[in-house]
Amino acid sequence: MANVAVLGAGSWGTALSIVLADNHHEVRLWTHRAEQANDINESHTNKKYLKEVSLPESIVAYTDLKQAVQDVTAVVLVVPTKAIRDVCKQLREVLDHKVTLIHATKGIDPDSLKRVSEIITEEMPSDYYDDVVVLSGPSHAEEVGLRQPTTVTVSSETMKTAELAQDLFINEHFRVYTNPDIVGVELGGALKNIIALGAGISDGLGYGDNAKAALITRGLAEIARLGTSMGSSPLTFAGLTGVGDLIVTCTSQHSRNYRAGYMLGQGQNLEDVLEHMGMVVEGVRTTNAAYKLSKEQGVEMPITHGIEQILFQNAEPKDVVDQLMTRGRRHEMEDLTNVLSD
Repeated sequence: MANVAVLGAGSWGTALSIVLADNHHEVRLWTHRAEQANDINESHTNKKYLKEVSLPESIVAYTDLKQAVQDVTAVVLVVPTKAIRDVCKQLREVLDHKVTLIHATKGIDPDSLKRVSEIITEEMPSDYYDDVVVLSGPSHAEEVGLRQPTTVTVSSETMKTAELAQDLFINEHFRVYTNPDIVGVELGGALKNIIALGAGISDGLGYGDNAKAALITRGLAEIARLGTSMGSSPLTFAGLTGVGDLIVTCTSQHSRNYRAGYMLGQGQNLEDVLEHMGMVVEGVRTTNAAYKLSKEQGVEMPITHGIEQILFQNAEPKDVVDQLMTRGRRHEMEDLTNVLSD
C-alpha cells in the first residue's frame, strides 16, 4: 500500500482521501487551518465541507506541508485553481524525492489562460515527477464520501503514469478509467462549470426543463469547439469528463456552480452570491478565462459570452437569454461537422 499526501481539505480533497483510505493507503490530508486539522484528527469529521460523513481513522490531517509529504509515494493536489501556483511553489521547497503527481482541480487561470497541469509543470521541477496526472469526471464529493457509485477518468501524457493513479483510486465504489487526452479531460472538467452556472441561472429565472436541456446540449457544442481548437479529441467530450460531468453539474443541488447560478437568476448580485456560498465557485473565474480563450482561438461561444456578461458586465439574465434565443438561424449539424472535421 502507498503513502499518499492529499493537499487541500475541502469537500473534494476529503472525499478523495476517503477513497484512498478505503484502499488501505496511508493518507495525509494537508490543510492550513489548525482548527480543521483538529476536527479531522480528533473527531474524524470535516464539519464545514462533509458534515454528514464519518472519516476513516487512517486519514491524518497535517498543517505542516513538509511533514505531510515526507516519504510519500504520491501527492494529490486538490486546491482551488487560484491557489495551485502558490501551493506548487511551497511544495517544491519541501519535497525531496520523486512522486506520482496527481491533480483533481477543475479550472483555468484567467490571467495566464493556463490549464492546471500547465501551471504545475511551470512551477514544479521535473525531477520530482514523471508526468502530471489529472483526475476528473462526474463526481459530487458528497456522494463519493458516502461511497455511492462514482466513475471518473485519469489522464496523463504517458499511460503508465495514468495507470499508477488508476491503481491508487479504483475500488468497488469508485471506478476509474484512463484517457490519453489530457487537454480534453482538463478542459471538459473546467468548462462544464460555466454551463452549470447557466443551468442554475435558467432555473432561477423560472424556465423549465426544455430550456435547461437546450443549454446543456448547446453548451457541450461550445466546449467541444474550443477543446478541439486546442488539440483535444472530440470523442473526449462525449465521455465522462464531457457530457458526463455536464449532466451531474447542471442538474444537482450538490453543484456549487448550479447553486450560484440559481441565485444569480433570482436577481442576486455576484458579490452577494459568492459571500453566501462560502466556498470557491470555479465557474466564475473559468468563465472569464474561457471567454478570453474563445477570442484568442477565434471560436464562437455565445453561451459563455452571455454568462460572462452576466457575471462581469452586470447584464440582466433575462436579456441575455433573449439575445441567445434571437440569434441568427443556424444548422444544428454544422457545429458537429466542424468539430469532427478538425
